Amino acid sequence: MGDVVQMHFTTPDYVIFALLLVASTCIGLFYALSGGRQRTTQEFLLADRSMSCLPVSLSLLATFQSAVAILGVPSEIYTYGTQYWFLGVSYFLGLLIPAHVFIPVFYRLRLTSAYEYLELRFNKTVRIMGTVTFIFQMVIYMGVVLYAPALALNAVTGFDLWGAVLAMGLVCTLYTTLGGLKAVIWTDVFQTIVMFAGQLAVIIVGAHQAGGMGQVWRKAINGSRIASLDLNPDPTERHTFWTLGVGGVFLMLALYGVNQAQVQRYLSSRTEREAVMSCYVVFPCQQVVLCLGCLMGLVMFARYGEDTTSLTMQPQEEEKTDMVLYFVMDVFRDLPGLPGLFVACLFSGALSTISSAFNSLATVTMEDLIRPYCPAMTEAKATLLSKGLAFAYGLVCLAMAYTASHMGSVLQAALSIFGMVGGPLLGLFCLGMFFPWANSTGAIVGLAAGLVMAFWIGIGNFVSRMAVPTTLPPIINGTAMPLPGNMTTLITLITAKPKPTGVQALYNLSYLWYSAHNSTTVVIVGLIVSLLTGPMKEKDLIPGTVFPVLGNLLFFLPEYYREILCCVTPLPHKVGLSHPKEEEKTEDTEREKDEDEETATPQPSCRLAHTLQETAL
Repeated sequence: MGDVVQMHFTTPDYVIFALLLVASTCIGLFYALSGGRQRTTQEFLLADRSMSCLPVSLSLLATFQSAVAILGVPSEIYTYGTQYWFLGVSYFLGLLIPAHVFIPVFYRLRLTSAYEYLELRFNKTVRIMGTVTFIFQMVIYMGVVLYAPALALNAVTGFDLWGAVLAMGLVCTLYTTLGGLKAVIWTDVFQTIVMFAGQLAVIIVGAHQAGGMGQVWRKAINGSRIASLDLNPDPTERHTFWTLGVGGVFLMLALYGVNQAQVQRYLSSRTEREAVMSCYVVFPCQQVVLCLGCLMGLVMFARYGEDTTSLTMQPQEEEKTDMVLYFVMDVFRDLPGLPGLFVACLFSGALSTISSAFNSLATVTMEDLIRPYCPAMTEAKATLLSKGLAFAYGLVCLAMAYTASHMGSVLQAALSIFGMVGGPLLGLFCLGMFFPWANSTGAIVGLAAGLVMAFWIGIGNFVSRMAVPTTLPPIINGTAMPLPGNMTTLITLITAKPKPTGVQALYNLSYLWYSAHNSTTVVIVGLIVSLLTGPMKEKDLIPGTVFPVLGNLLFFLPEYYREILCCVTPLPHKVGLSHPKEEEKTEDTEREKDEDEETATPQPSCRLAHTLQETAL
């Protein structure tokens, strides 16, 4: 097949792309001028805790369905086959555990920031450490998510690079600053629909041109792209059933369990039940997204076979995230408007991710770093400052995009940082939530150890690969992850080399095990340090900050030891009213219930460990 020439947008393509930006802005303006007009931090940061299940679930889906993932899944399937599809197995536990463990704890404590939990469970120092780690993670990520799709679009269509970056960055900043979380969630819903439409259009047209889905499937089988179940337990193997199905669970927990962008959506729900249901609704949606990406990759293979030169103008370059765009422009070359639809799909992924980052960063900065030190701040001033923070982070995003454009090969290191930080944060929350005797010293030392381990493995992996001369054309590794965890190895080079041993084997750990390894490090180190420095007593725990699971798991221990390790105060049934206004109406009633409970409820012990599980369901 001949060389691919650069293709250009037509007028209908520009119109469709512009409509996406205009519609997103209008949603933001609508919520800025309606309802409470974002006059309180409760409304601006948590949508007044008034959101229903469906928009929350679609927003959860869109938040980490970035443009890099939309480009990456098909190129992963095209290059390596459908082994990656087994990631869908991890979605079950990856969403079930947040629904029945993390959501009940966060929701009933009436938090605004997930990191408030760390102060309630440990102390203010742990809270600040968690907040600063999260801010570092998201700021690094924002610029890359904004710049990468614009760069791919520029390479394929000649679409002005900085015009696309500025258009996305400014529109996203505008509707996030004006409309708050409610605008972010509803634009996510709109952008999710656009993403589905764009991918479906490519699959339908591409499959038709390839001779139908039956022909696509036959060519995929003949080309060995339909993978069987790989039960190889080697953790250095990039994709096996265990890395995808088990390692992927920890990655999902880091994203859907404790990441502020997702926790904020749970907390915006009208009731705890709606928050839990949103997790259940995300599950089939994630499966659909995964299947669409896989089908798109198979259609690409059916169209081009092994001829990768048909998909890249510069096949020897390190970055090949633009291969899907070449395919799309080739498929739609005679269908004006459809390339614009796919680009709208692509940039919808970027907009939904970036707007969530702005809003969550504004929330943690306001609630964790400013409000605790300015208790006298009025609600009006706090709301105005929150909007200013969202706007400021928008400008920071543009600055990071500019920085990303000058990073060159360092870009991979910046992307890896995102994945490396998620695991230690998951470990920190698990340490507090599941282990009652963990203390603040253990939490601080554990988080530090987890971050050191994460950066050691991540940087060691990067340096070791750079030291090995490549003998094969470089291939992208890890772009397929439909969540930010895929950032860990966005442009990893695959080379022919002997089986690694010793420390080198640790450096070659599959990127899907990063979250599991780093979070486990935090928990183990945190528990050891806690036991050495004096474990926390039950009387020092704030009620509702520990999920009582160990009492059931350690049933075989004598009761004396179970009381030392597992006695926790279960979450009160009364926490987590459906709406702030209801809280005002029922304040007196709740006070009476409190008095009744104080006289009727016995001292908490291990025997009450099942209470939270029952109420969570």
